[in-house]
Amino acid sequence: MKQKIVILGAGESGVGAAILAQQEGHAVFVSDSGVIASNYKLTLKKKGIMFEEEGHSESVVLDADEIIKSPGIPDNNPLIVKARATGIPVISEIEFAGRYTDAKFVCITGSNGKTTTTLLAYHLIESSGFNVGLAGNVGESLAKQVARDKDMDYYVVELSSFQLDGMYDFKADIAVLLNITPDHMDRYDYDFQKYIDSKFRITQNQTNNDYLITFVDDPVVKRELLHRRTDAFKLSVSLQDRILNGSYLSNEKLVFNIHNHMTHVFSTDTALLPITGKHNYINTMAATMAALAAGVTEKQILRALTSFQNAPHRLEDAGMVNRVRYINDSKATNVDSVKYALDSFDQPIVWIAGGVDKGNEYEVLEELVSEKVRALICLGKDNEKLIKAFGGIVPMIIETQSVDEAVRYANEIANAEDIVLLSPACASFDLFKNYEDRGNKFKDAVKGMEKSSPLFNMITLF
Repeated sequence: MKQKIVILGAGESGVGAAILAQQEGHAVFVSDSGVIASNYKLTLKKKGIMFEEEGHSESVVLDADEIIKSPGIPDNNPLIVKARATGIPVISEIEFAGRYTDAKFVCITGSNGKTTTTLLAYHLIESSGFNVGLAGNVGESLAKQVARDKDMDYYVVELSSFQLDGMYDFKADIAVLLNITPDHMDRYDYDFQKYIDSKFRITQNQTNNDYLITFVDDPVVKRELLHRRTDAFKLSVSLQDRILNGSYLSNEKLVFNIHNHMTHVFSTDTALLPITGKHNYINTMAATMAALAAGVTEKQILRALTSFQNAPHRLEDAGMVNRVRYINDSKATNVDSVKYALDSFDQPIVWIAGGVDKGNEYEVLEELVSEKVRALICLGKDNEKLIKAFGGIVPMIIETQSVDEAVRYANEIANAEDIVLLSPACASFDLFKNYEDRGNKFKDAVKGMEKSSPLFNMITLF
């Protein structure tokens, strides 16, 4: 049935949804409160899709049969509140796109590790010969891909809590829930349970033909699984315990021990993995089990694991200057991600952190920071919370709003063989377009850096 579809937000997901909605015969209108990027604007014009920018026409939006909302728009946005009050369904692009494909979905969420797990699961499934798409927070818009190709076998989809909030009838055939630690508290009324409930939406609508893969060492996930019912077949990941159905770490091997209609018992040495650190062992175990559930063989998985390359901005080597290694972990926008990063190095660390705080609680980092961090460089407009948290722990704290200056400070402070780690624990929007922009500017600063004169006369110590 033809409907009036209004799409709020003209980024990748919004424009993809517009293309699919038009293709399916709906009347489509796209509205963005900001300036639409030139490439997306050109696409809308070429498709003949009506749009507006720098503001919403409320009467048009509220005349919609259905609204597809960008995940960046909060649910308490006044226009969204009015729409729902009048009974207009407000959904995500993923929910909308899922209606128009018979492909199966491998869906991955978690506070940390979901991008690496998504990329690895996609790589394992794609390398085995399946026709598979990559979507969600990575790759092209799911809706755009569905509009282009209705014959996919699988889509591997990274899902944020914001996307999950707008999903109702959508079902993950293979769901991966890695971990849940406080994040985006500003979007959830600083109520951690609301964020937990959002993450667990990945299990909704699953049947006994589906799979749920969880990291059971995570205390929140473990607790919630005790009182949440799911019909999906459960597979577990653990670094601590031997798992009957799932995967675990034992004597520097990842062991896969699965017993049902897809019985698999095999292992791989962690030394052979292309990504290192215990957090990446978790990601590798989860992605491998997702691939096994999708029908990839053990032989195909072991071969494909060796050729995987992780995405930028995730513990990425940004270069070496004066025997100091610079690491770009700009994607680490919450405390738990930083914990993983700090725990990945044995050398002393000059830590660059800061940005837009999302309700972080820094207490969980105190022991690691005290043990490993030589200096903290705060890169943000408001560093008060970081300074208060670590002022009595780190011997040197520096403030700056320039990534070039942060790298120059780090160069003066660090000793040979130290690590300079950009792992912000915060969003990037105070000084940068996004975390990619922050990471790229950091890498550029490292590449362009020359040994400078001492800067300690410019440094403020706390």
